Amino acid sequence: MTEIAALAGKAARGAGAPPAQAARFGNVVAAHLANEKSAEDLMRALNALPSGEIVTLPLALDAALASLATGDLAVQELVSNTPLLESYVGQLPFAARVTETPDGRVWLHADLNKPREAAAPSRISGCDDLVARMETLAECTFVPDTEASRAAGAGAGLSDND
Repeated sequence: MTEIAALAGKAARGAGAPPAQAARFGNVVAAHLANEKSAEDLMRALNALPSGEIVTLPLALDAALASLATGDLAVQELVSNTPLLESYVGQLPFAARVTETPDGRVWLHADLNKPREAAAPSRISGCDDLVARMETLAECTFVPDTEASRAAGAGAGLSDND
């Protein structure tokens, strides 16, 4: 896991995403940015929490995958296309892609027996506003530094002797 993926996962948790969806979002953020896709799409998704794509896309993908055939190739219709869908599909452990028909129908194509191609990691840059927002949201997961929180068991407690 990269630093950006860890920060994005913490940010999603701080903004109200369930743990599983937050972790998946972290991986998606790293891949999305490494593929030079829009940081604004990620910012919009974070700002929509505790609902929105970060919560619904993993569930929709899981439902689609659960109904796929167990053969070599499978196709399943998805409910909708969003700016982050392709990045979520790109993080599946097998070869998969999304297509959209002229009438707006969205399809997930998966080769369940073919591992996804590993992309060479690239440097992520140019998303300073997104990183600042994720740091702010990640701080929401911290326990407050108060006597009451220490008395309740946070940190080293009332006697820090190390």
